[in-house]
Amino acid sequence: MLDLTADVRDLTARLVDIESVSGGERVLADAIETELRALPHLRVHRDGDAIVARTELGRPQRVVLAGHIDTVPIVGNVPSKVVDGRLYGCGTSDMKSGVAVQLKLAATVTEPVHDVTYVFYDCEEVDAERNGLRRLSLTSPEWLSGDFAVLMEPTGGVIEGGCQGTMRVEVVARGERAHSARSWMGRNAIHEAGRILDVLRAYEPRRPEVEGLRFHEGLNAVFVSGGVAGNVIPDECVVTVNYRFAPDLSVADAEAHLREVFDGFEVRVTDAAPPARPGLDHPAAAAFVEKVGSGQARAKLGWTDVARMSELGVPAVNYGPGEPTLAHTRDEWVELAAVVEAERRMVAWLSGAGTV
Repeated sequence: MLDLTADVRDLTARLVDIESVSGGERVLADAIETELRALPHLRVHRDGDAIVARTELGRPQRVVLAGHIDTVPIVGNVPSKVVDGRLYGCGTSDMKSGVAVQLKLAATVTEPVHDVTYVFYDCEEVDAERNGLRRLSLTSPEWLSGDFAVLMEPTGGVIEGGCQGTMRVEVVARGERAHSARSWMGRNAIHEAGRILDVLRAYEPRRPEVEGLRFHEGLNAVFVSGGVAGNVIPDECVVTVNYRFAPDLSVADAEAHLREVFDGFEVRVTDAAPPARPGLDHPAAAAFVEKVGSGQARAKLGWTDVARMSELGVPAVNYGPGEPTLAHTRDEWVELAAVVEAERRMVAWLSGAGTV
């Protein structure tokens, strides 16, 4: 189903055309496993629908190249199509173009200057508990060990250091239930929730500089739920708030901050993922930025699995050909020239070429 000798642009299109919505990656995982097991220079391991392949050349350093093979649900945007040098389709940007580059590297760079571990994992786009990289970190952590990692997430071809943490909380406004015909005998919790929205409207997000990179936090309501019946004054209204916080804060710091911001309201944490500091002063990361990024890097404003690699003690950055602003959109696309350029730069880096 896959041909790793194909041009990286054609390989990207083929990957997009194999549907792999989170939880439905089996067909694509099978195809990837089949191709990687045919390469004699790689040792292959499978865990569920996550595939890991690695060289064992005895090099002094090992790098990990990782990418998720799942996508968000399809909305009439598969199969892929090419228009004016752009490949359109679900997952083109996030992140099958990055996965195509990984597969080409695995097939063609047989004598890299570093030992390389290639990780293709499932269920990144859904709840953290289902994340294939998380599962691998619990069941087979030795397969993720390395000195440096690159997550081939969409970055527009720019190296992005670290990532912001994310936390979801439920902020609860309380009232007193009553018949709507005698509303004055109760207290409307939905009206009380207006104070929560006032806090959000007035909130000024931080833009801290962390290890030389500028991050931009965000605090936003993402759901509001309340109401009992058409003739009842509600006694509870819940505003679900998402906090994206910079990597100078821990998860505990973020929770403490939200409890302070919403002082006077009940705050329930429902989900949290830690950030990752940029770590670009690590020698392997610094060399990658210099070699592949021409010395330039910026902050990753979203959350990615660089945080998970950081928890494993592996410094990591984000780098991929897709545009992050196009991820999850109906008209998602990737510049095919950018995919070719990402492959060229990564091949040169792994091969130890003098220039990129």
